[in-house]
Amino acid sequence: MKIKRYIPNIFTFFNLALGILAIMCIFNEDYFNSALLILLAAVMDRYDGKIARKFNATSEIGKELDSLSDLISFGVAPTILMWNIALIHFGILGIIVTILYAIAGAYRLARYNVMDFDGIYYGIPITMSGGIVAIISLYLTRYKINIIILAFIMLLLAYIMITKRIRLKKR
Repeated sequence: MKIKRYIPNIFTFFNLALGILAIMCIFNEDYFNSALLILLAAVMDRYDGKIARKFNATSEIGKELDSLSDLISFGVAPTILMWNIALIHFGILGIIVTILYAIAGAYRLARYNVMDFDGIYYGIPITMSGGIVAIISLYLTRYKINIIILAFIMLLLAYIMITKRIRLKKR
């Protein structure tokens, strides 16, 4: 059936839509729902590739759409969320941390798209990193974390997205 080849992209577009909705929630200072939308986007991201492989519907455009959607949902949305919750109060260092995290996510996705994937991720996937930021954000909607520790966590996540020292097998 021809329709099967479009189903993975529908999941990818849903991932993107959830990322955009998460950003819209941030504009309304609805940080809790923003974090939940990022986590729901991670669920969509988990299944778009699985469905593409199951339906034999993988494509170059699907790979690119997935990366672009992931950059919004797990790079930009979590970064803006963390900026609005806490990093805005850290001055120029908060700006640097925010930008470095987003750059690391973009670099990680670009590197993944140009390499031959052998079943091993180098660094943690941006989806995982964005999910961690969303979970931390949920915590921050009720409790405080020292801003220096928070900035360190964000920089650590940025680093472990792009390092080649951490290797994870795809499941």
